[in-house]
Amino acid sequence: MADTALPENVPARPVGPGTALDKGREAPPPPDPRRWWGLVVIALAQLIVVLDMTIVNIALPSAQQDLGMTDGNRQWAITAYTLAFGGLLLLGGRLGDLFGRKRSFVIGLIGFAVASALGGAATGPGMLFAARALQGVFAALLAPAALSLLTTTFTDPRERGKAFGVFGAIAGAGSAIGMLVGGLLTEYLDWRWCLYVNAPVAAVAVIGAIVMLKDPGRRTGGRLDILGAVLGTAGVLSIVYGLSEAESRDWGDTWVLTLVSGGVLILGIFSLWQTRARTPLLPLHIVKDRQRAGAYLTMGLVTIAMFGVFLFLTFYLQGIKGWSPLKTGAAYLPMTACMIIGSTQISARLLHRVPARVLIMPGLTLAAGGLAFLASMDVDATYLSHVLPGICMMGLGMGVTFMAAISTATGRVAPHEQGAASATLNTMQQVGGSVGTALLNTIAAGATTDWLTGHGVNPAQQTSQVKAALAEATVHGYSVATWTSAGILLLAALVAGVFINAKAPGRQAGTVTAGPAGAERETGTVEAPVHAG
Repeated sequence: MADTALPENVPARPVGPGTALDKGREAPPPPDPRRWWGLVVIALAQLIVVLDMTIVNIALPSAQQDLGMTDGNRQWAITAYTLAFGGLLLLGGRLGDLFGRKRSFVIGLIGFAVASALGGAATGPGMLFAARALQGVFAALLAPAALSLLTTTFTDPRERGKAFGVFGAIAGAGSAIGMLVGGLLTEYLDWRWCLYVNAPVAAVAVIGAIVMLKDPGRRTGGRLDILGAVLGTAGVLSIVYGLSEAESRDWGDTWVLTLVSGGVLILGIFSLWQTRARTPLLPLHIVKDRQRAGAYLTMGLVTIAMFGVFLFLTFYLQGIKGWSPLKTGAAYLPMTACMIIGSTQISARLLHRVPARVLIMPGLTLAAGGLAFLASMDVDATYLSHVLPGICMMGLGMGVTFMAAISTATGRVAPHEQGAASATLNTMQQVGGSVGTALLNTIAAGATTDWLTGHGVNPAQQTSQVKAALAEATVHGYSVATWTSAGILLLAALVAGVFINAKAPGRQAGTVTAGPAGAERETGTVEAPVHAG
């Protein structure tokens, strides 16, 4: 398939009255006056998807006791969702490209709501696991459609900056919000409401989508790449499953190595097939573009670093400090506020004026500094002295980073390929989350064991001294893993600085992008092209 994105060194030419390309064509339609209400709907849907990755974590102990789950199979309440979500994202994004983003968005919302209600009504572990997998299936349809609709709805660079600011804040803060909401619902209602709550929220979003959202259209004459869908889904599924098993087994375990290496091999075959397929599931020029490749890799590394940190900090506050789920969730609120400030008040105002890497690199460096605060905690550390400054720095840095990276990852893509670009970004985040959870948990567990061995502590003994030593060893493990996360964020900043080298986008009323066989086509009001700097 020809690359429909604007080549790096081809300058944009305005399309207006009197130009050759304007003859016989109407001017681009004015922006939809309901687009800001549409942003509310899109943000609400994104919040549901992100929130559900953590809200069930808080409810899991209560659900395990109520449904009789064993310690060995309870992980499937989480894994079933992440497997289906991560494995089907590429397929979900392409379905949106072919059959319409608004349609995929609405179907994804309805399906997610029904699956959530089934999970809340679960009478046994099997029913809950199946419902969580079904949630993941519809989330894989919903998430790429939401990001695609955002990208195609807001085409003016200044407006797009504001819209991505809101979206980036939701994407970054959703995990913390999920822990707070999960704590509230579990403590004051029942764990089942952590799933039931999705149904009314999704119903509001469906009504809003029907009324407020405009479908930018779909690709006509396109066909679904069935073989590509099978290969892409199988490859990502195998890798995500293998990484999730590494947490409970070992990185050198035969089953883990087979799953991960098999997934990589399948994705290699998938890549070869995409160069031959008439309508590829993932047009490879999307990931070959230097700016998008850098944004994908940066977001993948950021997700690796952040997933484990949320987990460790939650365990620290509840397990070491003895905080309740509700108090733990509330502790993340300052981080959420800082993330919103970073996205909407800093990144959104500057993105159309400065290169993306000028935002991403300082943002990631600031977030790494926040992790350094958290990594320096000991058993007696207080919330005000270590946790609060750490999470505020993280929130501000992540807010600035997420918006700029998401905008870069989905920018300069032909409208009919927005679903594929959005799904690739979501897939990188999902795989990154799986890698981060498995890798950082392994590092933390190993550091804890080494500390106990080095201090001659026998965990089997139940004396007060041993319990105190166990707490100290556990915090040491968290600290080592958090320092590792800080290093990963600095690596992500370096990657962004090397790969994402585009200049700041300009502002034009219309541009022309290169189409198949060198033909030109009008795109209307779009983000001005960026050139390598």
